[in-house]
Amino acid sequence: MKLPLLRRVASTRLFCLLLLLPIGAAAQTPATPGPDAVGTAVAPQDDADDAATGPARFGIELEAPASIQPFLLRHVDLQRFRSLQDLDGNELDRLLIAAPENLRNLLGTQGHFSPVISVSREPAAPGDAQAPALGTVRIRVEPGPITSVASSSVYFRGDIANAEAAAAQRETIQRRGQQALGRSFTQSGWGQVKADTLRQLTSERYPRGRIVNSLSDIDTTANAAHWHIELDSGPSVQVGAVRVEGAERYGTATVERLVGLAGLRPGADYSLSRLQDAQQKIADSGFYTSVFAYVELEPEGADRDSAAPVVVQVKEAQLQSIVLGVGGSTNNGPRLSAEHRHLRVPGIGWQALSKLQLERNDQQLSSDWSAPIEDDGWHWLAGGRLARQIDDETTLSSLRLSAGKAQASALLDRRYFLQFDRARTVNTASAQASSDGNEAAISANYGWTWRRFDTLPYPNRGYGLGLTLGVGMTLGSVRRPFVSTQARWLGYWPLDPVSEALDELLTTGNTPGNTPGNAASGSRLGRLALRLQGGAVQASRNAPIPDSLLFLTGGDTTVRGYGLRDIGVVQPDGSVTAGRYLGVASLEWQRPIWRNGLRTPWESVLFVDAGTVTNQTSQVDTRVGVGAGLRYNSPVGPLQLDLAYGVDAKRFRVHLNVGFSF
Repeated sequence: MKLPLLRRVASTRLFCLLLLLPIGAAAQTPATPGPDAVGTAVAPQDDADDAATGPARFGIELEAPASIQPFLLRHVDLQRFRSLQDLDGNELDRLLIAAPENLRNLLGTQGHFSPVISVSREPAAPGDAQAPALGTVRIRVEPGPITSVASSSVYFRGDIANAEAAAAQRETIQRRGQQALGRSFTQSGWGQVKADTLRQLTSERYPRGRIVNSLSDIDTTANAAHWHIELDSGPSVQVGAVRVEGAERYGTATVERLVGLAGLRPGADYSLSRLQDAQQKIADSGFYTSVFAYVELEPEGADRDSAAPVVVQVKEAQLQSIVLGVGGSTNNGPRLSAEHRHLRVPGIGWQALSKLQLERNDQQLSSDWSAPIEDDGWHWLAGGRLARQIDDETTLSSLRLSAGKAQASALLDRRYFLQFDRARTVNTASAQASSDGNEAAISANYGWTWRRFDTLPYPNRGYGLGLTLGVGMTLGSVRRPFVSTQARWLGYWPLDPVSEALDELLTTGNTPGNTPGNAASGSRLGRLALRLQGGAVQASRNAPIPDSLLFLTGGDTTVRGYGLRDIGVVQPDGSVTAGRYLGVASLEWQRPIWRNGLRTPWESVLFVDAGTVTNQTSQVDTRVGVGAGLRYNSPVGPLQLDLAYGVDAKRFRVHLNVGFSF
C-alpha cells in the first residue's frame, strides 16, 4: 500500500542522528520547579575543565523552561568546542551562526517545532582572570507549543495483510500503535514505537518481517504529529524437526519432548514466546548448564516455504554434583547445608536430590526423586523428609513420605500425590502441649498453582493463586477421617497503570510485562502488593491429627514483628501449639526510589501484616505487625530488609528475606 502524499512532512531521516538521545525525566525531589518555569542555567565549568584539555574557552548561559534546560545543555553542539584551546573568537562566531539550527533540531526531537531562538556572545570583561577567555554565549529559547501525536496508522503487506489466521495479530499491532495518541511527540518515542511495532510482527508467524516505510508527518499549524508505518511480513514460517547440538550423556529425547510440549511441534506456526518457553523448560530440567534455542531461517533466495528447524544448543551438566552452602536468616540464625544431586540414577534413570540443612531452630534431611518427563508433560515423583523444629520449649519431630505425579508450566502447576505423615511433639514446660508420638495420617492430595505475573522475579502487576485439597485418615488406635485445604494468593497493582503503560511504550519501547523490575521504568508511585494465606483441617475434635499437618505462623515471610512460628493456639499455661485454622493477610506499598531522574534498583516498602491460628473459628485472636523496609533488586533476585513492630508483642524485630517464589 502506498502512503498518501502529505503537505507538511518531517522525515524520520531529519533526526536519524538523534535517535538514541534519552528523554529527560524529572527528578523525584521535593523542590523541583515546574516544567514550564523559565530560568537561566549555566553550563558547569567542570564539563569542560580538565587537566588534559585545560580550562573552558567560553561559558554558556541558557534561558529556557526548566523542563528542557538539562537536555539542551547536555546535547547542544557548542559543548563539544568549549575545551578546544586553539579556538579563537572568529571561529566561535561562525559556530554561533550554526547554533540556532542545531538547537532547533534538538527541540524538534522533543516535539517543539516552532521555537524562537536567539544566540549572542558577551565578551569577557577586561582584567577578569576568572572569566572564560572568549566570554559567555547567551542562549534564549522559547520552545513554543509542544506537538502531540494525533494519529498512528499501520499498513500491511505480505501474508499478514489477508491471512485469516493473522487477524488477531493485525488487531494487536494496530491497537498497540494507538496507545501513543494524545501523548507529546518525541523523536525517541517515535523510534521506539516503530521498534515495538516491528517486534509485534516478528514475534509470531513472521520472523522475517520488516518495516518498508515509516513517516512522521508534523503539522506545525495544528501542532499535531501523524505517524505512518508500513510493514511487510513476508511469508509465514512453520517450524520443522528439532535438532539438538551438544547432547551426549543424556540423549535428545527429553529436549525434543519439551520443545513439543511448548507448542513447537512440526508444522506449528513460529512463535518467539513458545520458543522462549521451550528454552526455559529445557533449562529447568536440570540436565544442562546452558541452553540456547532458535529457529533456523532459510537465507535469501532459498526455499522459504520449507519448514524451519528448531535448533537447541546445550551444554550438559555433570552427572553428579555436591553443593555445600552457608547462610543465615533473622528467623533461624546461621545455616549450613549440603546437597547431592544425581541426574540419572542407575537402573531407573530418575533424578535424585538429597539435602541436609542445619539451622538454629530447624534441622532437615530430605531426598526428592523425579522421573523423566512424559509425552503429556506429567512426570512421576517421590520424596521423603525427616525434620525437627524447635520453638521455645516445644520440639516437633516429623516424618513425611510422598509419591505422585506433577505437571509444571510457566502459568500453571498441577500435582496429585499420596502422603504419609507421622509427628511427635515434646514440650518441656507443658504436658498438655506434648503428644505421645502415635499421631500419624495418610492422605490423598491434589494441588494447583496459577501464575499470571508480568515479570519474574520482579513482578509489577499480576497475581498468583495456589490451592491444595486433601482427604485423609488418621492412623493408629484412633482412626478418624479429615479434610485439609490450603489457599494462598499474591497480587500486584500499579498505582498509575495508564501513565505507566504509555510512558513505558514511548520511553523504552516495552509494553508492561517486558520490562525487568529493576529497569528505569514503571510507576513513580509504585505498586500495592496483597498477600493472603489460609488453611483449614476439618475433623472431629478427638481426631489425633499430626502436628506437622496443622498450622503455626509468624516470621520473615508471614507476620512480621513476631518470631518464627510464634503465632498459634495459646494454651492456659501460656504455651503455643499448632492449630487447625490459619489466616494471614499482608498489604505492602512498594515504591521505587528515583535519583537524578533515573530509577535506582532500590525500593521503599511500607507494610501491615495480620495473622491468626485457632482451633475454633468462633475464637479468633489476630496478631498485627506494622513496619517499613528497603528492597534491593539484585541480579540474583530481590533482597528485602524490614523493621517491624509487633502490636501485640510490643517489640521491634528486624526481618531479612531473599528471593521471590510462588
